[in-house]
Amino acid sequence: MAPQRAPSPKVEPTGKPVREDFLVFGSPALEEAEIQEVVATLRSGWIGTGPKVARFEEDFRRYIGSPHAMALNSCTAALHLSMIAAGVGPGDEVITVPHTFAATANAIVHTGATPVFVDVDVRTQNMEPSLLEGALTPRTKAILPVHFAGRPADMDAINALARRHGLVVIEDAAHATEAVYHGRHVGTLSDAACFSFYVTKNLVTGEGGMVTTPHADWAEKIQRNGLHGLSKGAWKRYSDEGFVHYQVLFPGFKYNMTDVQAALGIHQLARLEENALRRRAVWERYDAAFRDLPVTTPAPEEPGTRHARHLYTLLLDLAHLDVSRDAVLDLLKKEGIGTGIHFISLHLHPYYRDRFGYAADAFPGARYLSERTLSLPLSARLTDRDVEDVIQAVRKVLLRHC
Repeated sequence: MAPQRAPSPKVEPTGKPVREDFLVFGSPALEEAEIQEVVATLRSGWIGTGPKVARFEEDFRRYIGSPHAMALNSCTAALHLSMIAAGVGPGDEVITVPHTFAATANAIVHTGATPVFVDVDVRTQNMEPSLLEGALTPRTKAILPVHFAGRPADMDAINALARRHGLVVIEDAAHATEAVYHGRHVGTLSDAACFSFYVTKNLVTGEGGMVTTPHADWAEKIQRNGLHGLSKGAWKRYSDEGFVHYQVLFPGFKYNMTDVQAALGIHQLARLEENALRRRAVWERYDAAFRDLPVTTPAPEEPGTRHARHLYTLLLDLAHLDVSRDAVLDLLKKEGIGTGIHFISLHLHPYYRDRFGYAADAFPGARYLSERTLSLPLSARLTDRDVEDVIQAVRKVLLRHC
């Protein structure tokens, strides 16, 4: 159930819609290479976790520059298993942000630990490191920053505090596959980083995720515990190396990636940098087109960093609009433009609000963003016509209601 919000006055579009054919938000850029790789995988007869997953893991490990990379069926699984590898469990606390998707905090709850929220900087929409010290208790085990929209969090400050207090750092890098922080790739900055390959992400496997870590023992645990806690995976048991008996070493989970998914990922990864250039071009076109509107466009990249440009989020200036954010979303839909909301702060959702007793104003930065944020289509698949339609629709709606 979504958090309750005051209803907006009903507003109607004017004139002919910008688009007759609806532009879906987050449609992936898939090409023939992926299709043929999937077909070849199906014809091979090996469609579970096997050689394509192993190849994708190695390709991704090299791209990130991490000693270890383990493919899983989601970023949620990656977060869960990383915390288990770190020893997070009942009685522990993990500090994270409420301005994120539910999976970030849900994974903490799944370990039996308690999520502890700190607010975000409204400009960057990332964790505010100055608030971390005040959130620490004797039960704090880990810090889980989120690289929101693809912008690297302030990892120097976060890591420094973690070192002082002997804490684990696990990054939610679901948005940040291409991100770079002070010359180092996200995925090499902490004890573990967790990536998402969901259908709307920059690198798509339909569903899927990856963990990178410098710790060999963590890598072994994550790989083992992601496939029932077995000592040998099916590829090792049934391949031409000969049958090998397995042992159950941990009551693990069914979190493995399949070769069908990895077949997509292999080619998506190969085109990732090329696609990033297209998203940058779209981003810059949006920036130029919206400068005179009652909105705040995304902040520029910090020096020495690279933004992965996963989400292009507008913050609506509600003081200069006569409609709410939700009304703007509905009007854009009627103009044929799909949008997203990233995110409604977790402390405003029923489970986290009621379970932990959060007041609506507990995290003012996250609440501010929750009421104003609107994500526009941003994909390498967008044509120039698509981009101009988005721009025309946004300008039409906002200029009418400012």
